[in-house]
Amino acid sequence: MKILVTGGAGFIGSNFIRHMLGKYPDYQIVNLDKLTYAGNPENLRDIENDSRYRFVKGDICDAEVVDGLAEECDAIINFAAETHVDRSIEDPRSFVVTDVLGTGTLLMAVNKYKVGRFLHISTDEVYGSILSGSFKESDPLGPSSPYSASKAGADLLCMAYFTTYGTPVTITRSSNNFGPYQYPEKLISLFVTRALEGKKLPLYGDGRNSRDWIYVEDNCRAIDTVFHKGGEGEIYNVGGGNEYENIDIARKILAILNKPDDLIEYVTDRKGHDRRYALDPTRISKLGWSPDRGFDDALAETVGWYKDNVRWWRPLKKD
Repeated sequence: MKILVTGGAGFIGSNFIRHMLGKYPDYQIVNLDKLTYAGNPENLRDIENDSRYRFVKGDICDAEVVDGLAEECDAIINFAAETHVDRSIEDPRSFVVTDVLGTGTLLMAVNKYKVGRFLHISTDEVYGSILSGSFKESDPLGPSSPYSASKAGADLLCMAYFTTYGTPVTITRSSNNFGPYQYPEKLISLFVTRALEGKKLPLYGDGRNSRDWIYVEDNCRAIDTVFHKGGEGEIYNVGGGNEYENIDIARKILAILNKPDDLIEYVTDRKGHDRRYALDPTRISKLGWSPDRGFDDALAETVGWYKDNVRWWRPLKKD
């Protein structure tokens, strides 16, 4: 099988490519990535000479590039997206262009070349905030930021293509990922790298915003499961079952590094900051998937990775 992976030089995409090449010796992967600030060739340096892997620098909004690759592939898995909420507040347009128009370009290519499968990688943020309970796939979308709105728009476009054209679309929506190779702007990667530098950890608002966390390798296994077993026109929530307030995450990281809690610094809350995310993963569990990694062990391993790979993240830091 030949799979076009878009956004494969990013955090989740690069971990997924490594997972797939390690598990399926007969698969070939073409990685299309624009190499924006969060796309890093170093993320896949260890497999760049694998004969089953090919990298192409390009934009998912470029129909000519997308068509040329889609024509020769059996499936497309779309990780390509602008993903950071803070950046979306400052520059919404780039999120609409990449996340919505880019996804639309891919969907058109899927139809044009009769690609057998299109798996779109989304996020729990499309649902918005929930004060109690957890979101099911059938719940209405209520995005709060330009980022989550652009991802919701892409999801709706995917489902519209399934309904209108019968396009073989499937969607996964995961909770917050963490692990190796995450650009140091997300909560855990930011806090770990700043703590290693002895800098303050900027905590929004009262620090009580709650998130469910999933180790990136567990999410990669979930995406693999949905790719092979998921139904067309279906959406699958991927929850880690690890719900913590942001203040708890900060304290856990500092404890692992033997750093004092006074490195935590409360800062003005982010605009439109969702209070709590939670997903019901019942549907994907019926496919035989469940998370393998306990949160505390995975967090300690992640902290250790950043501690051992300063050369990877230090050039990326601007603060």
